[in-house]
Amino acid sequence: MASDVAARGAAFEIRAVVLREPGRPVEVETVFLQPPRRGEVLVRVAAAGVCHSDLHLADGELGEGRWPMVLGHEGAGVVEAVGEEVGDVRPGDHVGFCFVPACGACRACRAGRRTLCETAARNSVAGMLMDGTSRLRALDGTVLQHGLMVACFADHAVVPAAGAVPLPTSVPLWQAALLGCGVVTGIGAVNRAGLRVGASVCVIGCGGVGLQVIAGARLAGARTIVAVDTDEGKLSLARGRGATHAVLAGGGRSVVGEVLAITGGGVEHAFEVVGRAATIRQAWDVLAPGGTATVVGLAPHGVEVCLPAIEFLSEKTITGSYYGSTDVHAALGQLVELVVDGRLDLGDVVSDLIRLDDVELALERLRRGQGARSVVVIDEKLAGVGP
Repeated sequence: MASDVAARGAAFEIRAVVLREPGRPVEVETVFLQPPRRGEVLVRVAAAGVCHSDLHLADGELGEGRWPMVLGHEGAGVVEAVGEEVGDVRPGDHVGFCFVPACGACRACRAGRRTLCETAARNSVAGMLMDGTSRLRALDGTVLQHGLMVACFADHAVVPAAGAVPLPTSVPLWQAALLGCGVVTGIGAVNRAGLRVGASVCVIGCGGVGLQVIAGARLAGARTIVAVDTDEGKLSLARGRGATHAVLAGGGRSVVGEVLAITGGGVEHAFEVVGRAATIRQAWDVLAPGGTATVVGLAPHGVEVCLPAIEFLSEKTITGSYYGSTDVHAALGQLVELVVDGRLDLGDVVSDLIRLDDVELALERLRRGQGARSVVVIDEKLAGVGP
């Protein structure tokens, strides 16, 4: 058992999805994982979601040198071992991963903006844990990076203790896997925007995160929710999540014109959940005077957006939201309550249940804009479901 090996302080073999270099298909490899150090946790991964951030990393769009790397940042599992000075979780606990394990001491953390933690950001870009080192090695000894400080496309992961958030056992882990990224990012963006009951909303991009934005807008009491996507299947899921209208993009259609016609002049809140210059501009253009566009989508390095400056006179606002712009630990507790109360369904956004060897296929579906969320079932018994 991995926990026995970890207790002896020895590295052990795991199966993990490794990105060797952009443009080359990711593959499952046998790699070494070292045991947790002070302030770290060893988790047996049950399931993991495949996110657009994983795709950006795989395609080399988030900066140079972010490889070789074990991918995966959205997931859940069961704690097998803990390092020294870990008190919040213990072996046997169900946990979801948090990919910004805030240090609590930097300027951003002291200001209450924990998702902007400077220490976590620096180490995440480097692919290291919070002490600036990696626990992952290839069989030839090459250091492997931790994808967004989690690396959960693997049967085990070592993460900072703040990156393992306790969850109730009543939530199946294949569903809980979505909490730590897609759900907290989407619903957190809605909370940050401060939607009022009866608000009008447009959500551009109805993938795994966009569907959570729609759910958040519904929970906040939005009157009108217009979903925009290029895929009819995702628009159908959007309607099921609470969208009152759906606009199919592409094919020369005027998305902005259709949204303005539906809403009678624009929306109070627009959420861009794609990460492209064109869709960010659409989010701005569908706003009514005084409206706010919130950019949630992760854009590749180098993408720039042009806005008509004169329209700032209409008191439009554009802002960003990163990882829900919230205290993730507190937010996950609140989200779990919604799930337990039956007000939030986690499984209805899952379009594909796959195995670890199928991650490259899931990434290719994302490249084509197909499907909502693929969930990698790594341990069927722990996850509570089999592909």
